Amino acid sequence: MTDADAATAKFIRVACPAPAPASLSPGGPLGGVALITIDRPDALNALSFGLLRELAGALEALDADPACRAIVLTGAGSRAFAAGADIRELAVQSSSSLAEGHDFDAWGRIDAIGLPIVAAVRGFALGGGCELAMACDMLIAGDDARFGQPEINLGVMPGAGGTQRLTRAIGPARAMELILTGRTIDADEASRVGLVTKVVPAGSTVDAALELAARIAEMPPLAVRAAKRAVRAAGELPLTHGLAAERQAFFALFDTADQAEGMSAFIEKRQATWTGR
Repeated sequence: MTDADAATAKFIRVACPAPAPASLSPGGPLGGVALITIDRPDALNALSFGLLRELAGALEALDADPACRAIVLTGAGSRAFAAGADIRELAVQSSSSLAEGHDFDAWGRIDAIGLPIVAAVRGFALGGGCELAMACDMLIAGDDARFGQPEINLGVMPGAGGTQRLTRAIGPARAMELILTGRTIDADEASRVGLVTKVVPAGSTVDAALELAARIAEMPPLAVRAAKRAVRAAGELPLTHGLAAERQAFFALFDTADQAEGMSAFIEKRQATWTGR
């Protein structure tokens, strides 16, 4: 984060451990789970460059914290997860200023996070907001959520992963139609085409995401990270290369204490205790 960013208002709130939803353990913290909130509701949580750098920094800090095993990412308020990029900030850019400014580097930093991230989406997730939701590993949508890549209406196209991730999520024909027309879709359609993990009543969105993250946080952390890398690689590598990477990761886990503990616990019919080693 630059000095200029530090001098501006903070747009990211982090709770680690996250507050537990009432359905799990009322009143207590949710061990192993962090909740990150994009807190710019006056701008519908629009993603400025400074906000993205702050978000990347918060995610990296949690990724390095052994006490954190899963992350939920949401937007403040009920109107938007993130309504898009900060258009006032983008409007004055040129191709050279964007390339030389490295402001898009934050997206690569977000993509490099090893912990699983669950997006909890209410309201608008458009443009950069949709790209951010898709950069997460699982997506819980409230029934009031709307998704889309409407950049075509501004004379541009998605530039932070929209053409790539949307195509991988819902297929080239559907992605082409949404990107070339700028049409938005509601949560039910997003579920039908495979964009989201689950649709829940709007008021339960964050709680449902926290419950999912809590289940993941109970799993062996090294295996979770390895499995996340392998699943992501499935969308990028040819099948033979993906299978080889999966096999290598599988073998490597047999050098961990968690593998020995997990298999011993299964044989002894007891609950495993994971140490992340």
